[in-house]
Amino acid sequence: MTEDGQILGVLADFLVETKTGRIPSLLVTPAETVETRLFKTDPEGRLILGFRSMKSVRDVIVVQLAE
Repeated sequence: MTEDGQILGVLADFLVETKTGRIPSLLVTPAETVETRLFKTDPEGRLILGFRSMKSVRDVIVVQLAE
């Protein structure tokens, strides 16, 4: 979910920089209502979401997307 309440899908995986341990992007299986053409995707059709911050609120992850 974005800060403005848009549900993007279900978290599938993280991309991790192995040298630093930094998580630059999330891989998200898109919700049916998401226009995937508006996002960068991987070969499996998952959204590649760069983000500035992330917090968990119960079973939802709220992200501030990178520009």
